[in-house]
Amino acid sequence: ALLSLRQNVPNPFNPATRIEFDLPAGFRGDVALTVYDLLGREVRQLLREVRSAGTHAVVWRGEDDAGRPVPAGVYLYRLRSAAGEATGKMSLVR
Repeated sequence: ALLSLRQNVPNPFNPATRIEFDLPAGFRGDVALTVYDLLGREVRQLLREVRSAGTHAVVWRGEDDAGRPVPAGVYLYRLRSAAGEATGKMSLVR
């Protein structure tokens, strides 16, 4: 089984949203979850650490890596690991 990235909840969101993902049985390794704008620029590194199999959740509060609020709009979130990668789309409303 590969990893599974769920749709963020709520979506659209303000001020925060929850992103859940599942890692397959037996998995343990580096996992990265990153938010990008629609031009592909990195907005926020939400997660970069070793995780094990199971369900995980990360909250994004609509801020960039420096803690500044980002503009309303559509953002992409990408999960990457040795078990695969997946991308989702979310909308921030102000």
